[in-house]
Amino acid sequence: MDLFEYMRTTNMEKESPLAARIRPVTLDEVVGQQHIIGKDKLLYRAIKADKLSSLIFYGPPGTGKTTLARVIAHTTSAEFTQINATVAGKKDMEEVVKAAKDTQGMYGRKTILFIDEIHRFNKGQQDYLLPFVEDGTIILIGATTENPYFEVNSALISRSIIFELKPLSEEDIRTLIERAVYDKEKGMGAYDAVIEEDALAFLADVAGGDARHALNAVELGVMTTHRESDGKIHISLEVAQECIQKRAVRYDKTGDNHYDTISAFIKSMRGSDPDAAVYYLARMLYAGESVTFIARRIMICASEDVGIADPQALQVAVNASLAVERVGMPEAQIILSQAAMYVAGAPKSNACVKAIGEAMQTVAQTGNLPIPAHLQDAHYKGAAKLGHGTGYLYAHDYPGNYVEQQYLPYELSGKEFYHPSGNGYEVKVKEHMRKIRQQAKGKQDL
Repeated sequence: MDLFEYMRTTNMEKESPLAARIRPVTLDEVVGQQHIIGKDKLLYRAIKADKLSSLIFYGPPGTGKTTLARVIAHTTSAEFTQINATVAGKKDMEEVVKAAKDTQGMYGRKTILFIDEIHRFNKGQQDYLLPFVEDGTIILIGATTENPYFEVNSALISRSIIFELKPLSEEDIRTLIERAVYDKEKGMGAYDAVIEEDALAFLADVAGGDARHALNAVELGVMTTHRESDGKIHISLEVAQECIQKRAVRYDKTGDNHYDTISAFIKSMRGSDPDAAVYYLARMLYAGESVTFIARRIMICASEDVGIADPQALQVAVNASLAVERVGMPEAQIILSQAAMYVAGAPKSNACVKAIGEAMQTVAQTGNLPIPAHLQDAHYKGAAKLGHGTGYLYAHDYPGNYVEQQYLPYELSGKEFYHPSGNGYEVKVKEHMRKIRQQAKGKQDL
């Protein structure tokens, strides 16, 4: 490192955001995540013993993934190198691997490579690392906000231990905020600031388990608030509310939280809980989810989970989909809530899902079975002479507009795909079908 690089690094450390400056360097300074770094836990023991294998830290933003990597950097005797997958390319990895081989050859020391945002690497970039992880040239530590089982190559997954980090508790966030305000070495203590209890409680709550979000608000508050007559900077509730602006909602439209939230939304409608359905709807809308995407999911649920138990559910959902496209936000949220709560409150049946599923399976197994001749079209040229349509019984010529005849291919005679549930309108459908079939059977017996 030359003089200019040293000066640049020193200045960055002084001027970096509070969340970076206050980052712990030892395990004992880490707040939260005791389920993986408690003193009796595997990761704690491995870091203390400097016996690490490849790791992947998975969790929401601001929960300590990079912090744990930096703790390892300060603890291990191995060479520690860090790259960010959003800006690094194959050339960067080649340089790391070359240096790791040199370090291993000359000094007998291993190299730990920390890759932040590892899910940003494509399959080819991840594949490049595999042989060097396999032969021990590098020990990989990856950090990701996305589910690694979807976003990281299975070969790398199989050679790594996955540690899931949880959102920090309010008590954890309170501890970090107090440390940030009063720590004179790493925090804002030199500014002689104080944070009021209601402001502390508010920030700890509204941060949503994201330490970085809370610390950024603290830094902004300290740096922009005038001193009062006692010479101190007071972080009041009003200051805290102004600095954090809006409650953080973790919701990446391409990430886990997107899928988890839409899953909870659908399952709440299916489970007949309109309160939960409208809550998850609000979370999606608050985070800026596409109203057309939400409308499509409501339509699917209306058919898949309500079906004929309430035929109007699909009509409500389709009309809501058309309406939100014409109206737009914010009024579209009312339309979507009406549709979601209607579907949630409707009687449920998945008979349509089962019927088409079983029918598709039967077609796949049996192929194109001959259609009964009396059901075939007799109108095209020469068809009638071939016997197509002969013997067809017109249902409206019979009492109750029903007559018993073979509709399925003869090979599937007696096969039933649709089994109406005992819910909602399907009760009437079931009773109607029973009556007309019983009526037809009675006439046949005569």
